[in-house]
Amino acid sequence: MPQVVRLMNLKGGEAVIDLACGNGVLKRNLKKKIKYVGVDLSKNLIAEAQRIDHNSQYLVADVSRELKIKDKFDWVVIILALQNIKNFQGVIRNASQLLKTGGKLLIVLNHPCFRIPRQSSWEIDNSNKIEYRRINRYLSPLAIPIKINGHFTWSFHHCLSDYFQALKENGFGVETLEEWISDKDSQGNRKKMENQARKEFPLFMAIVAYRRLNNSD
Repeated sequence: MPQVVRLMNLKGGEAVIDLACGNGVLKRNLKKKIKYVGVDLSKNLIAEAQRIDHNSQYLVADVSRELKIKDKFDWVVIILALQNIKNFQGVIRNASQLLKTGGKLLIVLNHPCFRIPRQSSWEIDNSNKIEYRRINRYLSPLAIPIKINGHFTWSFHHCLSDYFQALKENGFGVETLEEWISDKDSQGNRKKMENQARKEFPLFMAIVAYRRLNNSD
């Protein structure tokens, strides 16, 4: 969240819509006075967000389908959710329609190159005394089932060119791309090896894109 707040750099008075907002955690980290709308498919999460925050608008909706929201926003934000939505192109299309001209889209993802469920892992090269990142698959789109607390959810992997093509097709230009490493600090005999590897392989990626005046700008 500190990285998200830094990238948005809100001055106060902006309008922000948070797609796949969960329980509205982003709003609780934004200290400036803004207009905030949160949208999520989960009725339970939206109910929790409304219970915690009485000063914002929360809606239950599928953010990959047509959204009946007429307002325009300065920021559309999608934090660690786009990789769990099958029709990610629909989300980006909605973001384009929701933004004012010149407005910005912030996407935070598990890194599509280095953090692919079941297809990436940390491994040890004992002969060279290094830890490295193993990647089994990358370019092919993947639908990967994940079991969490006895329930299955899905992660949908796409390569970088898929995301950038969707942004281009929906009138976006990319302003910023940042790659964030884990802030963990290992202990024990492998501390140096693990910390060095962690510094070399980012596990998160952030994209800031702006809504162009038209597709040729």
